[in-house]
Amino acid sequence: MMTPALNTVPFVSVEHMMRIVLAVGVERVLADLAGCIEADFRRWESFDKTPRIAAHSLDGVIELMPTSDGTAYGFKYVNGHPKNIRSGRQTVTAFGVLADVGNGYPVLLSEMTILTALRTAATSALAAKYLAPPGARTMALIGNGAQAEFQALAFKALLGVDRLRLYDIDPAATAKCLRNLAGLGFDLQPCTSIAAAVEGAEIVTTVTADKQNATILTDNLVGAGIHINGVGGDCAGKTELHPDVLRRSDIVVEYAPQTRIEGEIQQLPADHPVTELWQIVTGRVPGRREAAQVTLFDSVGFAIEDFSALRYLRATLAAYPFFTELDLLADPDEPRDLFGMLLRARDRAA
Repeated sequence: MMTPALNTVPFVSVEHMMRIVLAVGVERVLADLAGCIEADFRRWESFDKTPRIAAHSLDGVIELMPTSDGTAYGFKYVNGHPKNIRSGRQTVTAFGVLADVGNGYPVLLSEMTILTALRTAATSALAAKYLAPPGARTMALIGNGAQAEFQALAFKALLGVDRLRLYDIDPAATAKCLRNLAGLGFDLQPCTSIAAAVEGAEIVTTVTADKQNATILTDNLVGAGIHINGVGGDCAGKTELHPDVLRRSDIVVEYAPQTRIEGEIQQLPADHPVTELWQIVTGRVPGRREAAQVTLFDSVGFAIEDFSALRYLRATLAAYPFFTELDLLADPDEPRDLFGMLLRARDRAA
């Protein structure tokens, strides 16, 4: 791997990211990301933690997601604009930075639209490893948009899920999902209703996009022993599950202060008990305890997951050096003479 100059920063573009993922293999990337996230959750208490900094509007949200483990610092810029799909834009886009705490210099700048989709799915599957019924192979995938295939492949890679029941209010989205997942080791069943999709499923993943308090899953559809992976309710005013589903579930979240603002549990009293995923990963709290237990992973995404993804990406560049060097940092001959660097540039241009 080439070593960037002092004043340059490795930049992983969308094209670079796609080359890395295809070179490593999508399922391998998802499994490796889940491993990195799990490792960082095991040292949860060493990280700075804060709910993401959000700028909400009627049309969506723009957020900054920062964290640090004292050695490295990372942040992600991400938006969520459900209406974008109507104009041919992504509903979620992102980029991220990893920096050296010791000197403050960034060491990586990367696209994170694709990387966020990967880490979201990896985190979902990681939670399900502890919460889903043992040996579960059938998943209902409600919402067949941009995140759907990543979720399917992550659950296949980590849990062996190979039977998918697909539903979306837009049949074209389901058709797209069927095309993309064909030949990848799944038994694929398109469904015409949520009730049909949930029938026989041991895991139910909801990943819809509209910014509204929707009711995608009602209590009468949730049988004993199901694990629910709630991905789409991820900002204030945006939910997918009926409150009765929440009240009968054992709820696991990433970081409770953030999820109480943005997750499904915004519908519940502020003191409703939840467990944070790191507590289960470290063994402080058990995951699934009995066959009839209904578990819910109320996933909204948290900065440590992005930190893990950026850390994984930086390490991967050693084997797959797909990046560009950006001249991002001023590097005068004399560190205290920044203005002099401007003058010398003027003289060279004269």
